[in-house]
Amino acid sequence: AIADLLLAWEGLAVLESAYAGYMALGGLSVDDRNGAQRGLWGQFGPFFAGLQGCLKRLDRVVRGYERAIEGKRSADLKRLKGALELLHSEVRDAEVWFGHVGWLQERFPAARYEDVVGLCRLAGLAEVKDQDFSLNPGRYVGVVIEEDGKTEEEFIEEFSNLHNLLGELNDISIQLQTTISNNKEAILGE
Repeated sequence: AIADLLLAWEGLAVLESAYAGYMALGGLSVDDRNGAQRGLWGQFGPFFAGLQGCLKRLDRVVRGYERAIEGKRSADLKRLKGALELLHSEVRDAEVWFGHVGWLQERFPAARYEDVVGLCRLAGLAEVKDQDFSLNPGRYVGVVIEEDGKTEEEFIEEFSNLHNLLGELNDISIQLQTTISNNKEAILGE
């Protein structure tokens, strides 16, 4: 598992080299730089997927070792678990950072500002004045309503079915609570 992780980690050198190449690009148009950024971004997903797979395998190995020593104290195991948690944290942090790059690429594919409903909108001074100079974003950006392709009648029917299911599940929950309480009383002799 460690050998696989080290092999996956070697991919970082490739990414660092690609990133250095991207940063060295000069004199490109916005469109060309955006294309280069998309190409660079495409390399990060497989790298992180490979790292996550290796970390999962390593976690399984550590859990297996932990079971094998059957609760005996082990300073080595404690250090290993601490290092593994730190590695998980570092990978998560890096994924979040690069996830933001992907998020921006998805919302602004042309690498130029554009209004995005529910996210951002350029408002002029006259519009801000009409809103009594309030800069509350909700007054300007609007709300995203995702189209699910259902008619109003279909939505109402599905909502009603879900509400009925919730009622049934609540009834089952009450029955289970009663059973658990009765069992507790029987065990404790209350």
